[in-house]
Amino acid sequence: MSADILAQPRSTAWLAGANPLSKLGAGVLITVVLLLTVDWVSAVAALALELCLLPLAGLGARMLLLRGWPILIAAAVGGYGTALLAPKTGNVLLVLGPVLFTTGSVESGIAIALRGLAIALPGVIVLASTDPTDLADALAQRLRLPHRFVLGALAGMRLVGLLVAEWQTLGMARRARGVGVNTGVAGRVAASLGQAMALLVQAIRRASRLAVTMEAKGFGAGPRTWARESVFSRRDAAVAAGGLVICAVAVGAAVVLGTWNPVFG
Repeated sequence: MSADILAQPRSTAWLAGANPLSKLGAGVLITVVLLLTVDWVSAVAALALELCLLPLAGLGARMLLLRGWPILIAAAVGGYGTALLAPKTGNVLLVLGPVLFTTGSVESGIAIALRGLAIALPGVIVLASTDPTDLADALAQRLRLPHRFVLGALAGMRLVGLLVAEWQTLGMARRARGVGVNTGVAGRVAASLGQAMALLVQAIRRASRLAVTMEAKGFGAGPRTWARESVFSRRDAAVAAGGLVICAVAVGAAVVLGTWNPVFG
């Protein structure tokens, strides 16, 4: 396994220099606060401030869409389902047989969709600005998690990109041999299952080689040392303060405008 394949370029974004635990802590705090209420004002306030942080994470609009399109689809589906099933209050907006939308149900759907986006976006920012090795160092050194679990998870994260590349390579090789081409939907499904099995076999073989390599290098044979020390800095204090500001602005805006709707109220 080539190190060039597994190595990913380090981000030069401002948030990339912060400790992963501070970013995770800020994201968890925002998530907990947004889960306490279902209203569109707090969601919009949090989402607007989170979008302002995208340049600090090295994310542009195009990259955000490429990485976050599943979140957009999930938010739209959740909002539609809520609008469809929520209590029908307010004026009637649309009636299509058994389907009924009112102003109250649509507002609930919009609130759920925006809330989902505001909760998911910090995760996208954290993933985009965090090197897996830095995260593993922080989890093992600061949170004292078992190094076997941490390093195993790190190896898995490093191999995800390689699995995606291999899936594409397998697909091109099978198409070159005429497998799954012009065979209808059933044939393509069968070809995809065969391709998935081939990928699984390669993944198991690679895992076996990796385990043998780690064993040969003495993994777990003695006290664990770390090449880089995970430390906290003033930048981490700024990240934590930013998370608090987002939470305070979101809650304050909802309370002032009278839309605060606590889940457990």
